[in-house]
Amino acid sequence: MTTKKVQRIGVITSGGDAPGMNAAVRAVVRQGVHHGLEIIGIHRGFKGLIEDQFSRLTARSVSGIINRGGTMLKTGRCPELKTPAGMNRAIAVLRQLNIDGLVVIGGDGSLAAGAAISKRGIPVISIPGSIDNDIYGTDETIGFDTALDTAVEAIDKIRDTAISHERVFIVEVMGREHGFLALSVGIASGAEFILVPEIKYDTASLCRDLKKEHHRGKTSIIIVLAEGVGNPYQLAEKIKQNTLLEVRVSTLGYIQRGGTPSGRSRILACQFGARAVDLLVAGKQNRLVVIKQGVITDIAVADAVKKEKKFDHALYAAARYLSI
Repeated sequence: MTTKKVQRIGVITSGGDAPGMNAAVRAVVRQGVHHGLEIIGIHRGFKGLIEDQFSRLTARSVSGIINRGGTMLKTGRCPELKTPAGMNRAIAVLRQLNIDGLVVIGGDGSLAAGAAISKRGIPVISIPGSIDNDIYGTDETIGFDTALDTAVEAIDKIRDTAISHERVFIVEVMGREHGFLALSVGIASGAEFILVPEIKYDTASLCRDLKKEHHRGKTSIIIVLAEGVGNPYQLAEKIKQNTLLEVRVSTLGYIQRGGTPSGRSRILACQFGARAVDLLVAGKQNRLVVIKQGVITDIAVADAVKKEKKFDHALYAAARYLSI
């Protein structure tokens, strides 16, 4: 069987944005140009695909974007793609555009969408872009390192106020289903407590530990809480009632998604983008570009979609010891 020669590829950013997505788009375009390909940029995620929002991208189209956060292609959610009519429309548009391969940059939902498109005969290579770092098969996702730096910088500043006023601060970071970001942020910022969805906590036990820390002379206490754990304001009120300590809440929110991507996020994005194009040129499809122990490689998207990344319980335990 002869593999069809790739001549025109599409690139799309989908779901939540992550710092470094622009660097990945730039890499896809310029690696494509290197291979003599025509590149079509699909705007506003899969919704833009369904609604015919696209443009031709050249090497000059992506000049000056490697240092910008967000995504020049825009992004968004697209519930319509989960319907037969929406999927049929997406496939029809890709075929009308004569797309020989599609590069999808996004999180787990984007990976699943790309896998579904690949099954309909359009070769798809996916790139993991998510600040949560929760995608199976890769040690790191695009944007994670930047989000980590952003959150740590914010907590370093919060710590100054916590020390000055001798307060407990609950700092909420992103992570609805997983605590990978919260764990890394907690360790890097020296947080005394880290609360994640993977590990249940007992409020009474937490309050006892907070009292112990206070009696041992701790002048500030930082609790890093992943958003999926629960309402930080309700927790703050319970802590106040049970410990009589002053508690404040700081929700970092969407600042974690924005900002100039770190050097590490940019390099990873460049490596991922170039690899994705090379895979399409080699006739591969339904693969996810990943980094494992410092090596850029790829795995079946099906594995990433079906399997769940394991939370590092040993590292979580070590974080508690290091905060003493």
